[in-house]
Amino acid sequence: MLLSAEHISKNYGTKQLLEDTSCYLNEKDKIGIIGINGTGKSTLLKVLAGVEQPDEGSVTVQRGICVSFLPQNPEMQDDNTVLQQALAGITKNCPPVNEYEVKSVLTKLGMTDYEAKIGTLSGGQKKRVALASALCCSADVLILDEPTNHLDSDMVIWLEERLVRFTGGLIMVTHDRYFLERVVNHITELSHGKLYTYEANYAKYLQLRAERQDMEEASERKRQAFLRREYQWIMRGARARGTKSRGRIEKFNSVREQDMPTTDDSVQMMTVSSRLGKKLIELADVSKSFDGKRVIDHFSYNIKRNDRIGIIGRNGAGKSTLMNLIAGVLQPDEGTVEIGSTVKIGYFTQEGREMDPNQLVYNFISEIAGEVKTEEGTFSAAQMLERFLFTSDLQYTPIGKLSGGERRRLYLLSILIAAPNILLLDEPTNDLDIETLTILEDYLMTFSGAVLAVSHDRYFLDKVAETLFEVTGSGNVIEHNGNFADYLDEHAAEEAAQKEKQAVAKPKQSAQPQKPKKLKLSFNEQFELKTIDDEVAVLETKVSEKEKEVQAAGSDYVKLLELTQQLEDLKKQLEEKNDRWLYLNELVEEIEAQKE
Repeated sequence: MLLSAEHISKNYGTKQLLEDTSCYLNEKDKIGIIGINGTGKSTLLKVLAGVEQPDEGSVTVQRGICVSFLPQNPEMQDDNTVLQQALAGITKNCPPVNEYEVKSVLTKLGMTDYEAKIGTLSGGQKKRVALASALCCSADVLILDEPTNHLDSDMVIWLEERLVRFTGGLIMVTHDRYFLERVVNHITELSHGKLYTYEANYAKYLQLRAERQDMEEASERKRQAFLRREYQWIMRGARARGTKSRGRIEKFNSVREQDMPTTDDSVQMMTVSSRLGKKLIELADVSKSFDGKRVIDHFSYNIKRNDRIGIIGRNGAGKSTLMNLIAGVLQPDEGTVEIGSTVKIGYFTQEGREMDPNQLVYNFISEIAGEVKTEEGTFSAAQMLERFLFTSDLQYTPIGKLSGGERRRLYLLSILIAAPNILLLDEPTNDLDIETLTILEDYLMTFSGAVLAVSHDRYFLDKVAETLFEVTGSGNVIEHNGNFADYLDEHAAEEAAQKEKQAVAKPKQSAQPQKPKKLKLSFNEQFELKTIDDEVAVLETKVSEKEKEVQAAGSDYVKLLELTQQLEDLKKQLEEKNDRWLYLNELVEEIEAQKE
């Protein structure tokens, strides 16, 4: 055992975040902590890392163990350079780290200007510097709070592979479902101050949680049936004269005092939008440069009512610039952006709108809209806040006292309550819990206007996007049909074709003339050649059928993940069989040529 936390309780004001809960981390355990925003996930990590002390209970770290912690909002010195801060952030009791190792990790995370001052960096860049510090430490235990936030897709994949190879103990909070599926071997759910641990990755966790909830509901039904039956017996005038009667009444009272199973509430989103005319947003030959560097180069596109567009690209490539041009926040250097008269844009930015930390939650929302009309009826600001999990107590709490995830959820509500008919979402998945993300994805799929989203969340893009805009960083914006999985398949096929082209073009090394070896097919190869065409045809049919199943899976994440894995396996088998077919046929051709 590397780390243990026993009987931990933690209270913030009137809110009980952790209540007499325990958890343990053994060697090679990789734990993903999930739960609705505001339940105390970041607080739990701080307690485990020793940054905060629990009100009750204790945390024990085995002697000689080095713990490296990445907080959600790292504190830094503005006067430090990137390299100085990365070195300063490494845990002091870890073994010394070479400067070149730190530079290597910083480069992988897109931080190549080692002399840049911390005070000039964005919040996302600071988080990546802090992540570099956490990863460079030769730690036995890694505690990471939202490590995938502000990373582009390539960085996320690199981090995923690094953590898969990590041999120590890992505890992390993340909303990235593919990350949870591929990295962790334990899921710990934080709900109402209690921890529920499952020895599983994400897909298996969903199955086990559903089974636990079914069992709890069945037990509660039995408890209620028992209470109804016993209550009727008591009301018939039973007297506690005998031992048996007294025992029966005592059992009734004991069962009645038991707690009902607790379940987390979920965000309720409903369609709130304004009328949308025929003309939406038209970009004609748009270009934009900064400091002489062309970021967007002669890009044209007419946004359509039912567009579901994901915008991808490396950090700094120009994704947010493209969104700002579409929103009218930035004016192009060349070309035009025309916005239709009925268009009402809801723009969810990375930074979020500025919120007065002293303003009450209710006042913030009611100033935007006192009430809103939906397909389900008219709702007041207070009712909308309730639907976004802001209870009456939270509604009259200053914004500054909300967790990072709660502020992000409040910001999302402020966008939706204004009834937009075009949604522009810049990194909407950052700091939102998985439950809210799932509901947001379902909402976006039925939203009556266009949706454009910048995101690094692979699952979000797979579920929501039907078209991808790849911002290359050199000014080009390349359009790809399909979601992110389709994009990866397309990219892999292009790389394979390029390698094959290079292999063909590469001149063969001169060698001493040798007597050609006589070629012939073995008995097994002759038999394989006769059957391989049918085997290829069968695999092609299976791939086609499996693709249809994947499309029909809809929002069933567990089924979708299982079918996608099966499809990948079938495609791999087909590729191997095609390679074998090519080899055998080339061998036959060489044998025939040798005979001539």
